Amino acid sequence: MHFENVLYGANIMQNSACSRGLAGWSPMGSCRLSIHTESPHMLSSILKDPSNQKHISGRYILATNRTDVWMGPSQVITDKLKLHTTYRVSAWVRAGSGGNGRHHVNVCLGVDDQWVNGGQIEADGDQWYEIKGAFKLEKKPSKVIAYVQGPPPGVDIRVMGLQIYPVDRKARFEYLKDKSDKVRKRDIVLKFQGLDAANVFGSALRVQQTENSFAFGSCINRSNIENEDLADFFVKNFNWAVFENELKWYWTEAEQGKINYKDSDELLKFCQKHNKQVRGHCLFWEVEDSVQPWLRSLHGHHLMAAVQGRLQSLLSRYKGQFKHHDVNNEMLHGSFYQDRLGRDIRAHMFREAHKLDPSAVLFVNDYNVEDGCDSKSTPEKFVEQIVDLQERGAPVGGIGVQGHISHPVGDIICDSLDKLAILGLPIWITELDVSAENEHIRADDLEVCLRECFAHAAVEGVVLWGFWETFMFRNHAHLVDADGTINETGRRYLALKQEWLTKTDGDIDHHGEFKFRGYHGSYTVEVATPSGKVTRSFVVDKENPVQVVTLNI
Repeated sequence: MHFENVLYGANIMQNSACSRGLAGWSPMGSCRLSIHTESPHMLSSILKDPSNQKHISGRYILATNRTDVWMGPSQVITDKLKLHTTYRVSAWVRAGSGGNGRHHVNVCLGVDDQWVNGGQIEADGDQWYEIKGAFKLEKKPSKVIAYVQGPPPGVDIRVMGLQIYPVDRKARFEYLKDKSDKVRKRDIVLKFQGLDAANVFGSALRVQQTENSFAFGSCINRSNIENEDLADFFVKNFNWAVFENELKWYWTEAEQGKINYKDSDELLKFCQKHNKQVRGHCLFWEVEDSVQPWLRSLHGHHLMAAVQGRLQSLLSRYKGQFKHHDVNNEMLHGSFYQDRLGRDIRAHMFREAHKLDPSAVLFVNDYNVEDGCDSKSTPEKFVEQIVDLQERGAPVGGIGVQGHISHPVGDIICDSLDKLAILGLPIWITELDVSAENEHIRADDLEVCLRECFAHAAVEGVVLWGFWETFMFRNHAHLVDADGTINETGRRYLALKQEWLTKTDGDIDHHGEFKFRGYHGSYTVEVATPSGKVTRSFVVDKENPVQVVTLNI
């Protein structure tokens, strides 16, 4: 497992290594706790820091006689927590035998009368699993209990090395800046030729990057682009779009046989007018609650005919106009089509979509993949699903990670992206939003997500799931207030975009060259030649470590 030391604060859990027996630990409910010894097969990334090795001694807590799902080992940590601080959770767990199949195991926090998820996995009884998660408190609690729970009554729980650390984001950001320099920049040599080239030695020039090749997008919808200020902010600050609802099947065919593409046509026309690339979202949605009633009533060949009709109708109409298509949304969380049409239907959708629109990159797309909070959608399960699709002939071209995230922790996001990247497919964050009532905390959380994605070589773009208050899927996730004021979250986003544009100046050397290091993307250079100022444009790609750009002046 890849690891970089990103600096954590002190572990706030007492006696994590159980070197003092059960000191500091209490049972939740009537279960019984005891100490035993065994070693997991691999270490948590957080524990690879030598200073933390003592917490993975091999001793573990065994919780037996569990008569309810919430019973397990616990500690009261109320006085050790600070408000508005992100805490990183790490633990090794193992479920005992009993019950049916695999069991969910959670690190939970009881915050007064609220339940907070600190990380979740799905385990069977034959091996240890690592739980990773995070949480943050925004209101002062009376009591906070950290505990491990989840399996049904009668199933034992083993817990080793449970640790909770405050995250040092500033240290992580410095590391990410260095990583971004390696991943997103290259050395560039501007070589000047032409009538004035012999006389340009010592001439001053200014290089300005106009656009980074890393994609930044947002969802839009038919109603919100009527707001002129919103539309203006979108046009100026994003180069990709996705339609929030207007391309979804329940929108284009709410009633069987009454197909209406008016809204999607108008949105597409708006994007084309402003030279924005567009993602198609989505051809199908595998979660039954998101399937329109008339479609839910179909079965067998009637449902299959509707699927074929949807593919033919949408993809023939928009062939070549959407760069991406999310083919069957959220297949880790639903199985509507698979249950009714068989396991191969998912791969069939990809195969048919490719035949009808071969230029579009076809994506899988799902949520809770990046933050360790959902045992249904771990990176490992996402990879397994994609490999199964590929083995069935599905031309999967990209991985969509939605990114509706709370309490982001950088190395957890990075670890998830690393696991997905082994497939060699481009990764896009397709629906990013972070929610916090305090705009400064929200800005910090958004910066974590954006820096992690920008620094990861497999990620090609980030699409926000909106940016304007009152036009957002999640409350307290906006970059711009309802009155048009750009808040701290929006200012942070704009500052990062500026940070990731290269600006430099200097003089042309005696070889007629100017050398600099810059981000991939589009540039202009202004040269003060003997004949006057000359402006030229060029593009820096990411193919080679050094790029020589020849410019005629």
